[in-house]
Amino acid sequence: MQDEQTEQAAALNELRRSLHDGLARSPLDKTQLARRTGLSRTTVQLAFQDDASTPSARTVSALARALKLPEQEMLRLRRSAAAEAGPFVGGESGPGRPINQWDPHDLEVHPATSAPGGRHSGTMERRRLPGYVPRAHDRVLAEAVREAAEGSSRMVILVGTSSTGKTRACWEAVQPLTEKGWRLWHPFAPTRAEAALEDLHRVQPRTVVWMNDAQHYLGAPGAGEKIAAAVHSLLIRPDRQPVLVLGTLWPEFAETYTALPAPSSPDPHSRVRELLAGRTLTVPETFDEQAMSMAIALAEGGDRLLADTLTRARADGQVTQDLAGAPELLRRYERSTPAARAILEAAMDARRLDVGLRLPQGFLTDAAIDYLSDYDLAHLREDWAEAAFAELARPVHGKQAALRRATSRPQRRPPGSSAPTTTPLPAAVPLFRLADYLEQHGRTIRRRTCPPASFWQAAHTHLDNPDDLLSLALAAEQRRRLEWGHHLLLRAAEAGGIYALSRLMDARQRTGDWEGAEALAQQAADIGDAGLLHALARAREAQGDCEAAEALFRKALDAGDTSALTSLAQLQERNGDRESAAALYQQAADAGHLHALYQLALVRDQTGESDAATALYQQAFDAGVTLAQWPLIRMREEAGDKAGAEALAKQAEHGYELFQLAEMREEAGDKAGAEALAKQAAEHGYTSLLHSLAEMRVDAGDEAGAEALTQHAEDHGYADVLYNLARSQERVGNPTDAEALYRRAVAAGETNALQRLASLRQQAGDLAAAEALYRKAHEAGDTSVLSSLAVLLEKNGGFAAAEALYRKAYDAGDTYALTSLVALRERAGDGEGAEALARRAADDGNTGPLMRLAWMRESEGDREASEALYRCATAAGDTGALKELAWSREEAGDKAGAETLAQQAADQGYTNVLHGLAAMRESAGQRASAEALARQVADAGGTFIILSKADLRRVMGDERFMPEHWWPYGLDPDGTTTSPWQ
Repeated sequence: MQDEQTEQAAALNELRRSLHDGLARSPLDKTQLARRTGLSRTTVQLAFQDDASTPSARTVSALARALKLPEQEMLRLRRSAAAEAGPFVGGESGPGRPINQWDPHDLEVHPATSAPGGRHSGTMERRRLPGYVPRAHDRVLAEAVREAAEGSSRMVILVGTSSTGKTRACWEAVQPLTEKGWRLWHPFAPTRAEAALEDLHRVQPRTVVWMNDAQHYLGAPGAGEKIAAAVHSLLIRPDRQPVLVLGTLWPEFAETYTALPAPSSPDPHSRVRELLAGRTLTVPETFDEQAMSMAIALAEGGDRLLADTLTRARADGQVTQDLAGAPELLRRYERSTPAARAILEAAMDARRLDVGLRLPQGFLTDAAIDYLSDYDLAHLREDWAEAAFAELARPVHGKQAALRRATSRPQRRPPGSSAPTTTPLPAAVPLFRLADYLEQHGRTIRRRTCPPASFWQAAHTHLDNPDDLLSLALAAEQRRRLEWGHHLLLRAAEAGGIYALSRLMDARQRTGDWEGAEALAQQAADIGDAGLLHALARAREAQGDCEAAEALFRKALDAGDTSALTSLAQLQERNGDRESAAALYQQAADAGHLHALYQLALVRDQTGESDAATALYQQAFDAGVTLAQWPLIRMREEAGDKAGAEALAKQAEHGYELFQLAEMREEAGDKAGAEALAKQAAEHGYTSLLHSLAEMRVDAGDEAGAEALTQHAEDHGYADVLYNLARSQERVGNPTDAEALYRRAVAAGETNALQRLASLRQQAGDLAAAEALYRKAHEAGDTSVLSSLAVLLEKNGGFAAAEALYRKAYDAGDTYALTSLVALRERAGDGEGAEALARRAADDGNTGPLMRLAWMRESEGDREASEALYRCATAAGDTGALKELAWSREEAGDKAGAETLAQQAADQGYTNVLHGLAAMRESAGQRASAEALARQVADAGGTFIILSKADLRRVMGDERFMPEHWWPYGLDPDGTTTSPWQ
């Protein structure tokens, strides 16, 4: 202990001596130093005072920069003086280490540049960070850190493009946690996803979980959803609080993970989407005026790194990108030798087609061949590959390299853990990683380019990761390179890719090759996934081959898929063997498939074994199978236990069980019992049962009974019941009854009924009453009626009043009201005013009025005015305007202009414009030109869509303009049509 105290005192003395020496060499005094650093005068004085406590890391860092002292060395002395390297205090030692033991560059903070170690020091060059300029997102991030420090678990994912300062912002944000003893864990070995899945459950309180480039966790094939679930569990578990999860994402990944899937489409990122909801924070690409002013002040205060970068980035505000070396990387790419450029483009294509970060040297070397021109290929030296890799490995700003050797960190485990501490041997195959900035640059400039044949051949020869091979197989299929897609899928299957095996198995099924399909399913089972055997069994069952299905279910069961027990039981049940089915359901339940209890109960129920069925339903319900709740209610009701049935129905999470029970009583003639249930449900907030029961009375001709229920709703203030009954009457064509009910709903407090009343009055021709009701609805707070009222006034000739209401509706949030206002101006003959209003709306980001006006001008035959408006909408960022403009140019005979516009749309991801243009040319008999445009869609991996009816009318095409129409066997990599292949 005495030795530790002596070391602390020595470190503190050395720290203060360095500060005094730095101040002596500086032209500043302590007052000026306080102004320069932004620290208080007292804080500065205490930092130099011998009997004061150890200064904070923030104070030491600020003083070191202002006095031009070695910042990292000063911080090291400060950590030693404060004795912050001790072990973590708490129960089990979780993953990670104290924050102050991390170098930010090891956490993937981009190095900005290098600085000499000293004129005569003879030391190696060291990396240092420039002064930090906080921006708007830093304030939000700081609040999350503060809440975490106070005991609440938090998660923030910074979303921004490459080199915008996301990782640095996270590093700066966690600094206040250093002095509070927090740890930081960066899961990275053996892979990020594996490390996260392995140890997320071991994370202890007061730990920062560092998920830089979070796509490697949340988007990891087969692991992303599991990691999302584990992180969510970590955030909500009281025994783990507080933890702070910080991560970064590029916008395209954030968009992929948060986008809702199309109806009936798979939802591969459901858990990730839920995890990210409300937890993302956008980082802008450029410094705003305030941030730029702060950067300038730091530069003028002696920050040489910022001063240097501002000579280039002051105009465009891309300070962080410049600091990260992006311009030099871009220049390295643009000015590289042909061989080096070919290797870089092969790497760019690999990454944009979702091959992993680490690219084998042999793959890049062989892939690069077809990226070279014939001339450059003929003049390659024998050692061209070695020279090219050496050229690309030379660092630019911040010691970044266009293509650098990828190294793996040792996997470290606590002593005695199941996985021993190991240091991996150097990879047998050299691996390389493309610079992030060039990766993103490649995604932009090469998005419409299909890789050449050497790329696909090299992938087939050198890649062995099933996920990489699968990604390329799917990318080849998207680009209609069907033959390469098939062979890469075979390679992915050989490498153990389950999804690849599944795709191949489905293909075998479609051709009727059940034996081949079974072999592939068995191959998957042999590597631990019996799901394909199970899926194939269901397919055989659907084909009516129950014998084959049973055999496959049993194979799946033998391979460890206990869920096959339930499928087998269902098969036996459909074959009429209920006893065998019951035995299998029992085995499934014993194996933990609790839903099988419910299935077994159904069997007993159907065979009339009520007591056994009831017991099984109860057992299933107690185990959490909610489907068993209604059968239990039904059986209790049928057994005469009405009180028990009602009690169980009231326990349900929603009112549907009460509704079903009421229906049972209604059908049994127990109207009083049904009404009693409806009234009880309404008291608990389930008023829909009253509405349904009243409609049942009407359908049965019991008008008095229906009115009694309606009156009960009115007496108890259930205005929504009255409103819904009115809607029902309106739907069946009884406007008089509907209106009466709407008025009763209004009296009960349902102000939404005013709008429906106004609409009914308007339909009846009573415009004065309709107007009065619309105004009353608006007074009650319903701003949505303003546009309806405006339409009514416009029809009566009140253009000025209508215009005022449209403006008011727009101000209240009805963005379509502005479009209506533009149309009103146009109809009133004020085309100039309509256009001016539409252009102002576009300036505010709302291009809808412009598009509507352009369409109106086009329908009137004024193509020139229409195109001018479409161009204005295009300039405002509306890609739909690009489509209309391209097709308009095509119809006008400007084919080159049409193609240019369609390609601009494709660059923004809207390849359907090119597809539509191809359909127009095909319809006009211009087959070669149509096919060339369709090939551009294929090269970009665009989706060939069946055009909408409106678009079909416009392009004069039909649904046959699909890739199968042009290239039934696909395309070769060079774009020529592929010959028939098996």
